[in-house]
Formats: sequence, structure tokens, C-alpha cells
Amino acid sequence: MADLATQLAELPTIRKAAVLLLSLDAEASGSILKEMAPKAVEEVTRELASMGPIPQDLRDGVLTEFYQLAVSQSWACEGGLDRARSMLMAGLDKSEAERIMGSISQHVRKTPFSFLQKAESTNLLTFIQDEHPQTIALIVSHLQYSKASEILSGLPAAKQIEVVKRVANMEQTNPEVVSEVEAGLEARLANMLNQSFEKMGGVETVAEMLNLTDRTTEKSIMEGLESEDPDLVEEIRRLMFVFEDINLVDDKGIQSVLKEVENDELALALKTASEPLQEKIFRNMSERASALIQEDMEFMGPVRISDVESSQQRIVDIVRRLEDAGEIIISGRGGDKDMIV
Repeated sequence: MADLATQLAELPTIRKAAVLLLSLDAEASGSILKEMAPKAVEEVTRELASMGPIPQDLRDGVLTEFYQLAVSQSWACEGGLDRARSMLMAGLDKSEAERIMGSISQHVRKTPFSFLQKAESTNLLTFIQDEHPQTIALIVSHLQYSKASEILSGLPAAKQIEVVKRVANMEQTNPEVVSEVEAGLEARLANMLNQSFEKMGGVETVAEMLNLTDRTTEKSIMEGLESEDPDLVEEIRRLMFVFEDINLVDDKGIQSVLKEVENDELALALKTASEPLQEKIFRNMSERASALIQEDMEFMGPVRISDVESSQQRIVDIVRRLEDAGEIIISGRGGDKDMIV
């Protein structure tokens, strides 16, 4: 079995956030959730719903990492690493202080473009919009998804497509190149101190950014990519909305979707669905239909995971088609902005 350090290194950030919230009391967790963006709350809540038992040592490791990261961000911002080291040396024995400083230094060093945290999106957009698409792609792939989507939405249509293509195809980037671009920007953007996130590049990054853009921007980018790389477009679409995201569809929309889904398909698709999603689906069916589906699921027996995923994808395709037709609204996807209450 992998040691604790390896487990922590391989644990996704969203899972760490969920473990942290699970480790705190309800009041503390609630206070943290109040400070988070709605999209982040949805993601971490979904992660919490799917989690099983967490080993105590892993939980302790996440709490320790969170504490050290919080300390590193606070102290590095207020006084730099030297200030952090002097404070630690004053309060702890030398070996413990050096151990924590090693962890703090690692966190500070591994966040490229850390000076971009406090820059307003509009200011940052003005500053980088004339950069080469590859440079913009490198920058936005290090930004929080919400900020990256705002930057993407403000770019000219042609440059949006070029940037998205480069982000999608970005995997490993030479650290020297990152450092060179970072140093150049920091020198020219000294009055816009900011911090970035670790997520970098890939189709997943594009999907997350487009999930947060308005529908007009999303359609424009996807249509522009369609003629050049239809396979990439399909890959992005499949990542932008997954089966569990049906939780974001309101009850009226769920009922519209269910009209187009056969019972046997639905029973198979719900086989691995989370309990909250199953409850939402059953709540929008008649008691008799719900009972039949649940009975089918109970007596279905072993099924191939690939068959379950295929059924889920077919239902996701129905949801996407109905959303494109304006027949349903997915919370957080921009359509609700046009509603009048």
C-alpha cells in the first residue's frame, strides 16, 4: 500500500477539500462554505456525497497540509519566507521549524503566476488580451476556473478559439518557459498582485472554463472549433456535463428528460448514480413508475460498467439537446440569467 505522503500527493484537490470539511464541526464547515463560490460549493458537496469512510491518518494528513498551506500563503504574503522562518524559529524547536519551512517553501514554489491572485479580471484581460494566444493559454490554465472563464469571455472570438485549442493540447510545459513568461509578466504587472491555482491545461480545464462562461460565448467557441477539430469538441462536451450534473436540472426539466428515456435505460443508468440523484429522479416520477424502476435495479444483477456509462451518456445527450433547444435550464450554465422572477 502507498505511504501517506504518496496518498496525499495523488489525492485530488476537490477530495482534499471534502475531507477537510468532513473533519471540521458543522459550524466551521458552514463558515467555510459561505466564503466559497457557488460552483465550488456544488463540486465539494457532490464529492462529499460520494465519499466513503476516510482513514484517520489520511484525514490528519489533509488537515496538516491545509494548515501548512494556509500558513505559507499568509506569511508569504505578509512578510515573505524569511519572515515566516523567523516566526517559526521563535515558536518551535529548530528541527520542527525546518520541517514546516520545507513544506511551506514547496507550496510557495509550486504555484506559478502566484502574483496574479488579486488582479481584477477586467484589468488582467486588458493587460493580456494582446499577448500571443500561447501565452494567454499558459496564463489562463493556471487561473481559477471562474477567473479564466471571465478572461476567455472577454477575448475576441478568433482568439478565444486559438486559446482554447492551445489549452486543450497543453500537458507538460517546460518549467523554464513558465518561469520566463512569469518573470516578464510580473515585471510589467507589478501593481496587480495575485495568486493562481495549480490546475494546468488539458481538455478538463477547457471544459471547466466553458461551464462557467455564458451560453453565447460557449456556443461561439464550440462552433468555431467544430470545423477544425470535431473530436476535440465532442471530448469537451462530454466533460462539460456529466450524468451526476443532472442534479443541476430543475424538477420541470427532469420531467421533460424522463419523457424521452425508456425505463430499462433509466434503471441501468441509475445503477451507479449517487443517492441524491436517484432521489431527485424518483421524486419526479409517479410512485408506481418509481417502484418499478427500483425493482428493476434491485433484480438487475451484475452489469458491465461500460453499459452503465453508455446509458448515462445517452441520457446526458438528451439533456444537452433539450438545453440547446431552450426546453430545460441547467443551474449555473448561464440560462438562468435570462429568467425574470
